[in-house]
Amino acid sequence: MKTQVTMICCLVFCLVTDCFHYKSKIHMKDGDKLQSPEGKPKPGRIQEKCHGPCIPSSICSQPCTEHFRGEIGFTCNQNKWQKSTETCTSLSVETLFKDSSGASRLSLASSSFPLHVLDFRVPEPIKSVAQGIRKNCPLDYACITDAVTSSETTSGNIAFIVKLLKNISADLSDNVTQDKMQSYSEIANHILDTAAISNWAFIPDKNASSDLLESVNSFARKLNIHDESENIVDQLFIQTKGSHIHHNTSEMHFRFSNGMNNTTKGILGIIEIPRQELQKLPPRSSQAIGIAFPTLGSVLKEAHWSNMSLSKPINGLVLSVVLPETLKEILLTFEKINKSQNVRAQCVGWNSKNRSWNEKACKKMLDITNQVECCCNYTNAMKSFSILMSPTTVMDKVLDYITCTGLSISILSLVLCLIIEATVWSRVVVTEISYMRHVCIVNIAVSLLTANVWFVIGSHFNIKDYKWCVAITFFSHFFYLSLFFWMLFKALLIIYGILVVFRRMMKSCLMAIGFAIGYGCPLVIAVTTIGVTEPKQGYMRCGACWLKWDHTKALFAFAIPVLVIVAVNLLVVLAVAVNTQRPSIGSSKSQDIAIVLRISKNVAILTPLLGLTWGFGIATLVEDTPLIFHIIFSLLNAFQGFFILLFGTIMDHKIRDALRIRISSLKERSRAAENASLSPTNGSRLMHH
Repeated sequence: MKTQVTMICCLVFCLVTDCFHYKSKIHMKDGDKLQSPEGKPKPGRIQEKCHGPCIPSSICSQPCTEHFRGEIGFTCNQNKWQKSTETCTSLSVETLFKDSSGASRLSLASSSFPLHVLDFRVPEPIKSVAQGIRKNCPLDYACITDAVTSSETTSGNIAFIVKLLKNISADLSDNVTQDKMQSYSEIANHILDTAAISNWAFIPDKNASSDLLESVNSFARKLNIHDESENIVDQLFIQTKGSHIHHNTSEMHFRFSNGMNNTTKGILGIIEIPRQELQKLPPRSSQAIGIAFPTLGSVLKEAHWSNMSLSKPINGLVLSVVLPETLKEILLTFEKINKSQNVRAQCVGWNSKNRSWNEKACKKMLDITNQVECCCNYTNAMKSFSILMSPTTVMDKVLDYITCTGLSISILSLVLCLIIEATVWSRVVVTEISYMRHVCIVNIAVSLLTANVWFVIGSHFNIKDYKWCVAITFFSHFFYLSLFFWMLFKALLIIYGILVVFRRMMKSCLMAIGFAIGYGCPLVIAVTTIGVTEPKQGYMRCGACWLKWDHTKALFAFAIPVLVIVAVNLLVVLAVAVNTQRPSIGSSKSQDIAIVLRISKNVAILTPLLGLTWGFGIATLVEDTPLIFHIIFSLLNAFQGFFILLFGTIMDHKIRDALRIRISSLKERSRAAENASLSPTNGSRLMHH
C-alpha cells in the first residue's frame, strides 16, 4: 500500500513537472515569437536562398526552420531567386486542442504505468476540428481562438486557418449564436490583419481568399439574431451587423466605419435595402446581415476578372450581405480610399461561382470625390460587393458632357421653336394640311421639351424618395411616347398628302385623330405599364427614375412602340424619296443633280422630325456594344431639339418668309411710332400741356 501511494505521488509529481515544463516552453515560444535566442528571425523565415546558378524560370525549395512544417519555394526571375510559395505552418488539429484536452501529454505520461493505477480515463486523440469543438467548447470556439490568434501569420498558417474556418462553416453551422459568430470572426480577423496581407500572395492555393469570403458568408447565413441590436461583431478587420426585417419595415440600413488602424476614423460603408424591396417580404420576421471587410479587397485583387483584361485595385470596403431570397436589389455607399480626382470608380459584385469580380452585377448611381453609390443585384452567386479604382473609363466623361450639353441646347432650341411658331402661326396655317403639319411640329416640340425636362429632373432627383421617382418615371415614359406617336401622325399626314389628292378630310376630324394618336395611345400604354408592374414593385429600376429591365421587362413598353414607329417612319421617308424622284425622258445631268439634292433635303428634314435617329438605340441595347455606338446615339438624340429647330423651322422657306414679313412689319410699326412722336402736331400738344 505504501509503495502504491509512493508511485501515485511520484506520478502526480511527474505530471505536474511535465505540465510546468510544457507551459514554460509555450510561454517562451509565444513571448519570443519574432526573435530566437541567437537574434535570428523565428520560424517560417529563412536566411538562405537556393544555391547554384539562377536560370530563368527555374525553381527550387528550402525547408522551413524549427517548429514549422512545410517548405518555401523560389523562382528565378531576372537572375535573382525570388520567393514564390510558402507552406510553413505551426498549426495542426492537435495543437489547437492541446491546452484544453491535454490528450497528448496524458497519453505520453501514462504509457509506463498500468491503466488501473490511474483513477481517470485517457482522452481519445482528437481527429477533427468538429470533434474537438463539440467536446471542449460547444457554446463558442474560445478553446481554439487563443492558439490561432497567437500563431504567426505565415502563408502556411493562413492557409490552415482558412481551411479551419471552411470546416467550421461546413460542419458546425447549425445553431450559430452571436457568441459563435464572435469567436469565428476573431479567428478571421487574425489573418485579415494588415501585417498578414503580404503573406497571402505566397499561398499555393490561389482560391484561399475566395474560400474565406464564401465561408464567412455561409456561416453568417446560419446566424440567429435574438435581440434587436445591430452590432454583432466589432473586430478591427471584420465587422458584422444584423437586424430583423419584415414587409412593414420603414427603412433598413447598416452603417460601417472600419479603420485600418486605431488612429484613423475609418472607411465608410453603408448597406441600404430600398423600401420597395422591403415590401416584398412576408409578414413574418426575416433577418438581414451585413459584413464589412476593410482589408479583404487587397487579398482578392489577385483574382481573375470576368470580361476584363486588366485587374484594378479595390478602392473601398468589401461589403457582404445575407438577405432573404425574395430581395433582389440593394443600395450601397462606399467611401473611396484613394480620393484622387483623375480616377473613376466602378461598382462590382463578387461571383462566388466563378471566383471573380463581375462588373455587370452593379450599376453606378453617383461618383463624386469622396464616395460612390451603387445599385446591385443580390443573388445566390452575388453576395459581396465593392468598388474599383479605374483610370481607364475616361470616355464616360465624354458621354456625360455630350448628354448635358445636348439636352441644354435642345431645351433652348425647342423653346425658340415654339416662339417662332407662335409668331408666324397666322401666316403659315393656310390649308388643312399645312395647319395639321404645324400642329404636329408644335406638339412634337412640346412633347420633347417636357420629356427632356423630366429626364433632367430624374437624373438629379433623390431616388430614395420612391413615390416621387415613380411619378418622374411615369411622366418621362408618357411624354417620350407622345413624342414618337406625334411623329407617327406626321408620317401618316405625309402619306395622306401623297396618296389622297382630291378627297380631303375636315380639319376637326384630323385634329381628333391627331390628339387620339399623339396623346391617347401613349396614355394607355403608360397607365397599363404602371398598373401591371408597380403592384409587384417591378415598374422602376434600381438606381434611376426610369423603367425597369430586369425581371418585369417594363422597358419593353417603351422600346417596342419606339422601334415600331421608327420602322414605319423609315418606310415613309423611302416613299417620299421615291415620289420625289420623277424621271423624265431625256433628262439632263443637271436635272438629275437637282433631284438628288431635293431627295437629300427631304430626308435631312424628315429624319429628326420622324425620329429616325432613335434607330441607333438598337445597337445600344446589345451587350458589350462598342462605345462608339453610344457616342453616336448620344450625339444624334441629345441634340434632337436643335435639329427640329434647324430642319423643321428655320429651313422651311414659308416660315422664313413669314418671319421676315413679321419682322418688317414690326420695324415699320416702330418707325411709324417714332415718326409720330417727332411730328410738329405732337410737339405742340406737348408744349401745350
